[in-house]
Amino acid sequence: MLATLVVIALVVQDQAPLRAAPQDSAPRQATLWQGEWLEVRGERQGFLQVYDHRRERPGYVREHQVRILRLEEASVPRLQAVVEFLRDTSGSEALGIGYAAALLRAAPASQVGPELFDALGTSADRLARRATSNKTNDVALAAHLDVAASYGVKLVSFEREGRTRVCYDGEAFRRVLALGGTPEARLRAALALTRPECIDPALGPLEQQALNEWRGSVLEQVEAGRLPAYLANRLHLRRAEVYASLAYQLSRRGEAQRGAKASSRAVDSLASVLKAELAEEDTQTYATVAVRVGASRWASEPASEQSASGPRLDLAPGQPGETCLRLVDAKAPDKDVPHKEETLSERCTYGLVWPGSVRRSAQGSAVAVAVQLLEGWTELWVFHQEADGWVLDVLAPAATEPRLGYVELAGFSPDGARVLVAREALVEGRIKSSFQVLKRDSLLPEKSADNPGGLGAFQRWSTPDWRGRSVALR
Repeated sequence: MLATLVVIALVVQDQAPLRAAPQDSAPRQATLWQGEWLEVRGERQGFLQVYDHRRERPGYVREHQVRILRLEEASVPRLQAVVEFLRDTSGSEALGIGYAAALLRAAPASQVGPELFDALGTSADRLARRATSNKTNDVALAAHLDVAASYGVKLVSFEREGRTRVCYDGEAFRRVLALGGTPEARLRAALALTRPECIDPALGPLEQQALNEWRGSVLEQVEAGRLPAYLANRLHLRRAEVYASLAYQLSRRGEAQRGAKASSRAVDSLASVLKAELAEEDTQTYATVAVRVGASRWASEPASEQSASGPRLDLAPGQPGETCLRLVDAKAPDKDVPHKEETLSERCTYGLVWPGSVRRSAQGSAVAVAVQLLEGWTELWVFHQEADGWVLDVLAPAATEPRLGYVELAGFSPDGARVLVAREALVEGRIKSSFQVLKRDSLLPEKSADNPGGLGAFQRWSTPDWRGRSVALR
């Protein structure tokens, strides 16, 4: 029936009553919400006589509660102006979707461009975020969600971190990317389609990898050079987040070469961010993404060369999915046993052990290696020599539930008695950074600061390799 409509009444006020007769005292047939369409059938006594196709019932509404629209080409400029205005009007998402639907019906195919789908997608995406952030039983919001669904706008919801997350499926944004549009519109589309908080936590590892590969392909459709600097920063940050996740996922599946390329891309994308042009609302995102990149940056580092004498860390497969770390000491050959090796310590793990992270103190009294246990969580495992033999201690990014963080070696003191480490982790909703000087024998902090400039030991003993590659010094 809607396909034959030429004149409609678009509801612009919430809780507008649909009366049974053209009188304010007449029984209420239904409660109407902004964005709904009604078929106009006449006018009586200051009321519009309408038919509600959603509820399949006739009725009467006051004229000031609706806008009468003619679905014809002559109305297109007027509709375009309203759609453009409502695109950025918070709280009017359902109305914006209704106007966009009217414009789609009125405009000939040659006039339907990416701008319309940009407005439609922006309204739908903002409505989904409103639904996610809402903490009360908002009747109007629930009604707006129903109105959006009546136009075919698909919103999906799932449980994430103890709360319900509502997300737009992004169909309009896909059309923006397919049809072209301004660089800003393409960026809005790409960022909305690749929103990390809208990834279903129930996805398995293979599905997550496939999704991240698709997210990367979407982001590659946007040219950073055509964007203002602060918007280009958002593109770089999203790319860094996606490729950091891919580096872990690909390496986990044994695709080391592809994982290394993804890790390099993540590091390069983070380095492309212009901090001076970073918008205030993006500072926390920048810190969070940097920690993700720091957690998986070792995927792009080649295996480090180890000395032929003294302690050496060998990696070997264990049980299916396991990697075993074996610390051995190559003894000087003799005539009876030319290649004798002594096992000093051994440990197996299901985490990703990064060969490029292996570092040894000058005296050979400590050997450290990065082990990534989760996509965003990398620990530092330190083998150190004590009076009764070799001991393995694990340094975690923070004393919290493993979620997001990394800890990495920055260097050793010349006598090997001190270990320099940098830690970054998400703690109570914020990224906390710390630079510490640890005692080698206990790995307990001796000195600590929130930046390396506050510790003279970091100025003297941190390695050029760490200073040149660590994202902790961003």
